Amino acid sequence: MMQSQDAVATGRAAWAAGDVLGALRIFEAATAAGAEYAEASALAGVCLASLGRTDEAKAAIRRAIAREPRQAQFYRYLTDVDPGALREEDVAALESLAAADPADVRIEANFALGKYFARRDPDRSFDHLVRGNAEKRALCSYDEAATLTSFQRIATVFQRPFIESGRKRAESSELPVFIFGMPRSGTTLVEQILASHSMVHGAGELSLLEDTVESELGDGAPITAAIGQRYAGELRALEPRAKRITDKNPLNFRYAGLIAMVMPNARMVHVRRDPLDTCVSCFSNIFAGASLAWTYDLGELARYYNCYRRLMEHWRAALPDGAMFEMAYEDLVDDPEVQVRRLLAHCGLAWEQRCLSFYTTQRSVQTASATQVRKPLYRDSVKRSRAYGELLQPLRGALGIVDGA
Repeated sequence: MMQSQDAVATGRAAWAAGDVLGALRIFEAATAAGAEYAEASALAGVCLASLGRTDEAKAAIRRAIAREPRQAQFYRYLTDVDPGALREEDVAALESLAAADPADVRIEANFALGKYFARRDPDRSFDHLVRGNAEKRALCSYDEAATLTSFQRIATVFQRPFIESGRKRAESSELPVFIFGMPRSGTTLVEQILASHSMVHGAGELSLLEDTVESELGDGAPITAAIGQRYAGELRALEPRAKRITDKNPLNFRYAGLIAMVMPNARMVHVRRDPLDTCVSCFSNIFAGASLAWTYDLGELARYYNCYRRLMEHWRAALPDGAMFEMAYEDLVDDPEVQVRRLLAHCGLAWEQRCLSFYTTQRSVQTASATQVRKPLYRDSVKRSRAYGELLQPLRGALGIVDGA
């Protein structure tokens, strides 16, 4: 039998590779065997939530909490699935853990409490989020100057004449659909809508484009059609039968000029959301990996958002006409059929009614929005940041938002 630590590590590796069902089977087998029972049960819950099996997910995480009630991360998993699922005794336990050692315990507890109190007591929620984010940021490495300078360099290089210069020799595949924008802007929802179409495979949040660019452009190599050819070939291998395959890495907005240059027939979809709602949602979540360290400090978050916004303004002028379709999360909520019809038309897809019933589509979703995309569209997240009132005044100022906007 596989050793307990090996079972959990193997399950985590399967999850990281996108094999949610495989990870679930490993975690459930480890749980049944009693191996690392609590951790395996909690991680099985995470997998179940990814697959849309919410009630089973909460039950699995509950079993983990019952086994190890001092594991703050388990409560945070539960609030990711359903912030209202915490009980009075859970909140009491988390308040104690928020003052405990080590730092990672306090971080998990504060994020869980931040989510729990978001609709009950915004002041208390914000206090926990500030504390959790501050400690999380202290553990992350982030070179803000290099990151923000890279945005300026991208805009300088990718002007319209330069983009147009490589398009005639570029990869002609119509397979890729890039969905990007700020994290927590609605990109997962848009991918879920597209993945509900019979001709579309939703591949999720891929690192494939960045990996391809780093490999092909290493040591100062010139931009060539090989980037698009390699990317399209590896994307096709994910689902040979699909007419379109989505790549929902939000940060691919940095590569919009490159995409237009080396894959001119690829579709790009930019998803926008209210700036305050976007930033507060980022500030309310712990993200996997180290690429989003700037979300744990409101000043860095605002400066990153402002650079993102300026780069998107640049793309509107520099990209060929019709290369990028933009949709606002709020417009999608207000008039879903009109917006979905426009989205499908941009992607060269025929109308299918099932795209409006996206919440019934069975597929794994490995982002913080896994639970939300299993529900019909709702307005609860529109202007949600207003609940924090004056607490967000410094963020409003940093984003250039005037009172009442």
